[in-house]
Amino acid sequence: MRKAEVYIDKLLAGILIEEPDGRYRFEYEPGYKGYPVSLTMPTTSEVYHFDTFPAFFDGLLPEGPQLEGLLRQRKIDRSDFMGQLLAVGQDVVGNVTIKGARQ
Repeated sequence: MRKAEVYIDKLLAGILIEEPDGRYRFEYEPGYKGYPVSLTMPTTSEVYHFDTFPAFFDGLLPEGPQLEGLLRQRKIDRSDFMGQLLAVGQDVVGNVTIKGARQ
């Protein structure tokens, strides 16, 4: 089970968790009062569950030649979306930063 800390404007917003069964969940940090990670995931104490890699985070991943370079350089499988996110998460578009979380 891998976890990624999700920061908005350098403030820890929540944790994205890859479940052993290949599903994902996102939980906001208790007391987080900043911007939502996505308009489809308003700030709440509710846990968001996803059967596949969440669309918002998928949109942060590289495409085309950048993706090919990342996969080759880091030896990441094309279907390992969480691995890709963890690899590029500190340099994604916008005010979001992703960091590997301690297990």
